[in-house]
Amino acid sequence: MNKLTVTILSLGVLAGAYGVAFGVPDQIAELWGTAQVESAAAPQGASRGPRGQSRSTTVVLAPLEKRAYTLVLRTVGSAVSLRRANVIATEAGEVVQAAPHANKLVEKGDVILRLDDRTERLDLEIAQANRDQAQATVSRYRGLRNNGNAVVTDVALSEAEVALRLAEANVGLAEVALEDRTILAPISGRLGLSDIHVGDRLSSGDAIVTIDDSTTLLATFEVPERSIGLLAEGKPVFVSTPTYVGRIFEGSVTAFDSRLDSVTRSATVEAEIDNSEGLLLSGMTFTTRMTEETDPLPVVPATAITWDRSGAGIWIEDNGQVSRVSVTIRYRDGNQVWIETDAPDGSQIVTEGAAKLREGSKVGTAQSKEGQTG
Repeated sequence: MNKLTVTILSLGVLAGAYGVAFGVPDQIAELWGTAQVESAAAPQGASRGPRGQSRSTTVVLAPLEKRAYTLVLRTVGSAVSLRRANVIATEAGEVVQAAPHANKLVEKGDVILRLDDRTERLDLEIAQANRDQAQATVSRYRGLRNNGNAVVTDVALSEAEVALRLAEANVGLAEVALEDRTILAPISGRLGLSDIHVGDRLSSGDAIVTIDDSTTLLATFEVPERSIGLLAEGKPVFVSTPTYVGRIFEGSVTAFDSRLDSVTRSATVEAEIDNSEGLLLSGMTFTTRMTEETDPLPVVPATAITWDRSGAGIWIEDNGQVSRVSVTIRYRDGNQVWIETDAPDGSQIVTEGAAKLREGSKVGTAQSKEGQTG
């Protein structure tokens, strides 16, 4: 014991000598001064917490407000011409005239190419000759009957009239066969690439050329199950393509599937895109965007949401005390959260400091830099 006492006294003497020689360190002086000031400033009988803190918790309050949330759907799709046609050879034959130049604009009814039609022209002349002969026979029989000649019976006249109708039908068939030797544009539009040239031999069913009327494009894309509520005929659609960075093209939904794909859990949607300027080509890939605003919902900062066993909730301040109200989170956007809650509009909610609150806790508002209540 005597050794311990001597040691303590020796340390005290050394500390005093150090202080006299070099002064008291700044950190120790600051701590000592702060402790004295707090001890002198604390009023007698002040209410304090278990660790010397005030029972009133400092928080930041803000009124509960409602705002609409903008639902945005982004997806990728492709587009084709709304009106398009694949020109197919319906007859076999040798090409004697071809004019399918790529990117050439054609009108409906313009000649695309011609096949050798010499045989069909001769067939038409034969059919016309037979028709003329049948017509002459019917005219002669009718003249004789009108003059009272009994040689021409009703049966003979009827047979002559039937022969005339058959001859006229054969003329019509020959005219159709001759017309089929000339391939016409079924729609107005722009021709695609074709490798058909004069002298080529075509078979029935051979592809000749494609025609696209791209003034309006038909975009096709998939919408996931969670966004089916955005679909409605006439719904605005905004599309963009890497070819024209920053350019937005507008369209509208024209149709969508009546069922979801069992694998992808999505519905196929079609939308018409205005392309009157002719900038877009059939087959392009597009980024599609659809938007819709919801009804106004309460919106709070993410820091106002707290969690417990019952789920998410917010704290409502009333006369200096707080109570917890359950909420259902609907949407998130950055630091903002759209919720469903029974709390009335305009209620003062705790936006900062909510994590340290308990039911019925007393709260005080934080002071801003200017000294005003936050």
